[in-house]
Amino acid sequence: MLLAKPNAGILYATLARGPKLPFDYQLNSTRHFMRELNRLGVTGAIDAGGGFQNYPEDYAVIQKLADEGQLTVRIAYNLFTQKPKGEKDDFLNWTKTSKYQQGTDYFRHNGGGEMLVFSAADFEDFRQPRPDMSAEMESELAEVVRILAVNKWPWRLHATYDETISRALDAFERVNQDISIGGLHWFFDHAETISDQSIDRIAALGGGIAVQHRMAYQGEYFVERYGIGAAEATPPIARMLQAGIPVSAGTDATRVASYNPWVSLSWLVTGKTVAGLRIYPARNRLDRETALRMWTENVTWFSNQEGRKGRIEVGQLADLVVPDRDYFACSEDEIAEITAALTIVGGKVVYGAGDFAAFDETVPPPAMPDWSPVRRFGGYAAWGDSNGSEEAVARRSLAAACGCANHCGIHGHGHAAAWSTRLPVSDLRSFWGALGCSCWAF
Repeated sequence: MLLAKPNAGILYATLARGPKLPFDYQLNSTRHFMRELNRLGVTGAIDAGGGFQNYPEDYAVIQKLADEGQLTVRIAYNLFTQKPKGEKDDFLNWTKTSKYQQGTDYFRHNGGGEMLVFSAADFEDFRQPRPDMSAEMESELAEVVRILAVNKWPWRLHATYDETISRALDAFERVNQDISIGGLHWFFDHAETISDQSIDRIAALGGGIAVQHRMAYQGEYFVERYGIGAAEATPPIARMLQAGIPVSAGTDATRVASYNPWVSLSWLVTGKTVAGLRIYPARNRLDRETALRMWTENVTWFSNQEGRKGRIEVGQLADLVVPDRDYFACSEDEIAEITAALTIVGGKVVYGAGDFAAFDETVPPPAMPDWSPVRRFGGYAAWGDSNGSEEAVARRSLAAACGCANHCGIHGHGHAAAWSTRLPVSDLRSFWGALGCSCWAF
């Protein structure tokens, strides 16, 4: 059993040591993942990088798909340092070899982050005590931010706790005394326990906050450690919006939460975790239009594409989704179950269901290898299995109620069934599948 304690570093390092798929399998699986995102109505994403995702080596697959015109999701990527104590060298190199916004509307550079320096990384496992950042944090962070500011690069910084955010703001303010950081579209990611004072400091410096639905999956753990009162404004989204700073919504997928945007929208509107615990009172919940704008129009500030995308109007990119039901009229309990009936990116139909299926132009070849669970189960909540049978419906309900961040590659969200049955350890294909049985991890 592998326990990511006290943080996820051991998990990321272990995953990085696993065997890599052949390059053609990587191309195939990436197309299928984009297809799954299109099925949920996703037309674009801002990639925050990640541990052991090295640039440019690990971006070769996306680059090839972009070069061949096979991307069905627009991607703006940030560069994430991978070397503790070598962060300054990484960004000195990248600012010389990469140009901010290089690329196309489908695949383009978006600045630095979300890891700028390892001394500022406060992992978000609420089952563990809040980590204390090292004494070198401010000086190391200021060095990197100064490099980015001089080169007019935006940045994003992972920060869960206000204790980290306030210290990071000390570093940003120090740099701002010499080089203005206003107008650079820099922002914090997550900010669950941010204070009113820190929100006002961000506003004064011209920054923003990108909110993700991690509390939909970790809300119970947060309440257990800090109490329901502390959870009522974690994060304080309504206060952020009132301050007039740019605020967007996202998922923090795929390691921390589901990639399903409708689960995030449900969390913003209902204030409930996926297990049904209502953690937010009405004052910190959003109406449906505000929540949807955080996912569409607002997010364009974070990729510096305001006026270019995010709205259906003349002069903007022809990206849109037709949901399978009326988001504004359906019950709150249905929001998380919404999928796309039609998704269009760049004027091309990239996903169609029902009456729109005949217009679908980008169906990828079958998933590789031939025993891939994607061939049977599809994606989120095993939607592809049994085409709406009672069993499949039950699986979708189980996924909505499951508190884990990701489903098992073999058993979906039916972890209890896996724990209570005899595992097929003699059949390696059945046991490992594409990603392996990971019910033990939840």
